[in-house]
Amino acid sequence: MELTKSKDATKRLVICGILIALATILGSLSIPVLGAKVAPIQHLINVIAAVTLGPAYGISCAFVSSLLRNILGTGSILAFPGSMVGVFLAAILYKKFKKVEIAVVGEVIGTGIIGALLAYPLAAFVLGKKVALFVYIIPFSISSIVGSIIAYIILKLNTLRSFLLSN
Repeated sequence: MELTKSKDATKRLVICGILIALATILGSLSIPVLGAKVAPIQHLINVIAAVTLGPAYGISCAFVSSLLRNILGTGSILAFPGSMVGVFLAAILYKKFKKVEIAVVGEVIGTGIIGALLAYPLAAFVLGKKVALFVYIIPFSISSIVGSIIAYIILKLNTLRSFLLSN
């Protein structure tokens, strides 16, 4: 029994490390969507982490990814609330309903709405930016929707999904 727990913990840690590396390296990539620059990688990683690792490891992946991107100068402090709330809500909903579609909705609501609202005090008080309360909802939501859809497609690929979810 102990060997199985150790093997599972090692596998989760390795997957988390890979997801952190991908988010850190690819996190600043953006694609044009409806005239806006969208950076979907963290949201893609959030959904995959939520489904494959659960809330604790998912939040850890989001936190470390955001921290590394900030240290490297490729991220923003606003990434913390969005990514961490998004992955948490996605993981909790996936744990309850066992549906990737529900995890996607959790990521979009968690990052696009709740995370965007939590970014306001950071922008206003920590960064000293004068912005409207709802200013981050549209850009956070667009990025989250695009990344979550890509993650949904990836997780529906049977080979990858069976590898990530196997014991």
